[in-house]
Amino acid sequence: MSRKYKFHNPDGIYFVSFATVYWVDVFVREEYLILLSESLSYCRLQKGLELFAYCILPSHVHLLFRDKNSNPSKLIKELKTYTSKKLQALIAQHPQESRKEWLLWVFKQAGRKNSNVTSGHFWQQNNKPIEVWSNKVIQQKIDYIHSNPVKSGFVAEPQHWKYSSAKNFANEIGVIEIDII
Repeated sequence: MSRKYKFHNPDGIYFVSFATVYWVDVFVREEYLILLSESLSYCRLQKGLELFAYCILPSHVHLLFRDKNSNPSKLIKELKTYTSKKLQALIAQHPQESRKEWLLWVFKQAGRKNSNVTSGHFWQQNNKPIEVWSNKVIQQKIDYIHSNPVKSGFVAEPQHWKYSSAKNFANEIGVIEIDII
């Protein structure tokens, strides 16, 4: 990974995106979305995650955040490791998951390409953290995060996407509580 895509300022506010391996659409079932949402909420309450904006799409996630513990790389790594294991187990146990065998096979194949992975590989390794340094850039990233479901054709208005902080910004109750930036 190049120097461009690293967490250089431990106290900075970052925009990150991370995707499932091969951009597989995993987050199409409510149970999977709930697990990821609860994990983000747990990180807010217990791990020092200050979450300013988010959007969970079928194959990827966008976050605007800061780590109160000054180790954003560790925080994201722990979130991805935990959710990878839990989501793969949830998929394996899901009685109505019609793509179960295929999804688990895809994760296993991706894991074989990485010597650090002992089982299935769920998330792509890169996060592409971009430090945001001004109010203008922060607003650009928030707008980008919230417009993703609209640009993808899933909804007509950003706040209509259930798993996005656009609801919070529209003074509605979002799935995940966010912090004020």
